[in-house]
Amino acid sequence: MTEKLLDFRAEGPDSAPPLLLGPSLGTSYALWDKVAPELSLTHRVIRWNLPGHGGSPADLIGPGATVADLAELVLALADSLGIGQFAYTGVSLGGAVGLHLAVTHPERIASLAVICSSAHFNGSKPWEERAARVRSEGLDWLAENADSRWFTPGFTVPELVADQRAADPAAYAACCDALAAYDLRERLPEIGARTLVIAGREDPATPPAHLREIADAVAGSALVELPGASHLAPAQCPEAVLTALRAHLGGGARRGMAVRREVLGDEHVDRAQARQTPFTARFQDFISRYAWGEIWTDPTLTRRERSMITLTALIAHGHYDELAMHVRAARRNGLTPEEIGAVLLQSAVYCGVPAANSAFATAQRVLAEEEEEG
Repeated sequence: MTEKLLDFRAEGPDSAPPLLLGPSLGTSYALWDKVAPELSLTHRVIRWNLPGHGGSPADLIGPGATVADLAELVLALADSLGIGQFAYTGVSLGGAVGLHLAVTHPERIASLAVICSSAHFNGSKPWEERAARVRSEGLDWLAENADSRWFTPGFTVPELVADQRAADPAAYAACCDALAAYDLRERLPEIGARTLVIAGREDPATPPAHLREIADAVAGSALVELPGASHLAPAQCPEAVLTALRAHLGGGARRGMAVRREVLGDEHVDRAQARQTPFTARFQDFISRYAWGEIWTDPTLTRRERSMITLTALIAHGHYDELAMHVRAARRNGLTPEEIGAVLLQSAVYCGVPAANSAFATAQRVLAEEEEEG
């Protein structure tokens, strides 16, 4: 029998780094409509629906559910999509799921962003009372005051209010049970993932003090407070949220730049950066993020091995200016002149003698320059 899974929407290329987006209670993945398409330019974005919300089956959870139960459903979804480690961003209950995953499954979380959420939700009683009323009366009464709970006065997103009204009452109440039992404050210091915390200054549900508590407890985390934002910040202030998330998720570019400098040298990278223009800026970011931040940081191959492969590929395509740069890089990565010569000789067999002839001339010049500098 096929396992039931959370409903989801996928955007962006399958080859991009995966990013999971978690919703707030009472909303669907429409919460991310103004954010996800932009993030999908650089990530494989998977936004999911809570049980009984959107297209997710209501019976995935029941009375007495916990945040741990929801976290396991998210992992099951990721597993079904072939996703191992992923970046995670969540709002409110979705943020609580992210915090739980970062504590209990740290090997799965590449980075974490927690938006308008908390390590606790003001004790169990309010959620127990809400769950009981929803089970007896349904959700219309909550939909009627959704705007005041989610947004600042005068702002609304009708689609999200409709999501509140359309949610399954039993599943919604089970999510309330999860919030009632949730308190992760003592375990926050265990979180080792690179963490961004975003607070809405006007948020009555999870005020900024709740987000500051997370930021204070998680080592190395960053805190952003958004003026004018209430509880559903991605819907109300999408540009501000995008700005913060882009900087946070750009960690690959930062790591890539560090590796790029280690392999190619500061002098080369500084020259490349100095020549950067608005026209080439996105390409430079692509190189740092993808080539250096994703490929060269993959531990499957050593840097020595990557240098040998790169030399061969450059010879095959006749990119001799790049070849000179990577002969220097190969020396930094530990290849001897004899080993570089062996790579060029191997290339003569499979790429052609004329290509190898040009490659030997280029490599000999670089190695001679290195000897003179030494």
